[in-house]
Amino acid sequence: MPLRIAFLASEADAAQTALHTLTARYGNHTPEEASHIVALGGDGFMLQTLHQTQKLDIPVYGMNCGTIGFLMNTYAEDDLPDRLAEAGEEVLNPLAMRAETISGGVAHGLAINEVSMLRTGPQAAKLRISVDGRVRMEELVCDGALVSTPAGSTAYNLSAHGPIVPIGAEVLALTAIAAFRPRRWRGALLPKAAVVRFDVLEPEKRPVRADADSMSVPGVLAVEIRSQPAIRHRILFDEGHGLEERLLREQFA
Repeated sequence: MPLRIAFLASEADAAQTALHTLTARYGNHTPEEASHIVALGGDGFMLQTLHQTQKLDIPVYGMNCGTIGFLMNTYAEDDLPDRLAEAGEEVLNPLAMRAETISGGVAHGLAINEVSMLRTGPQAAKLRISVDGRVRMEELVCDGALVSTPAGSTAYNLSAHGPIVPIGAEVLALTAIAAFRPRRWRGALLPKAAVVRFDVLEPEKRPVRADADSMSVPGVLAVEIRSQPAIRHRILFDEGHGLEERLLREQFA
């Protein structure tokens, strides 16, 4: 298949400059016509691009033109066709979120990094946690909690003192955010196939929102989270700089 690149860029000045430079040099196709998508920006734009193009089954190669680039490759204008041909591919499965709200609605979302529960009022949230239909914690008093994929384990999960999960480990990280009671509970590692449910206790007094990557659902009553193996995000990394290597380097930084 001939190389046909679709360049997509964030609104950042550096990304827009790169878009014009690379388009003039290599041309530009629509994502539907392309053999490869090149995302220009930071990790946030990479996640946005993966969500927007998930139905195309086209590999996405990111070049860092932003502030955070864990999912991105180094920006360079030269030899892009060779870099794409030699890049290694990682396949990521997102998390599916089903959120029930106080108003009686149901919202669905997908998250490549994590699904998080966050308090939105002055008082700590109270959450009941169930795994595969069995209550594992009757009450967690906290600022929130999250379920992370391995790819997202170095993002919000790591900031909340959760574990870094190797790619291919077939596990999810369940991590508390500023747990008050049990104070020292840091979370759990769960099988990738596990279904996690958060029930919000006292939802009117202690309101909670649910976030699936950049999608936010306020006023939730309960949230179910499960891996979605039917959806595949294909990400390309320069040789020797794949996600497995990046996760290892992060642990020895």
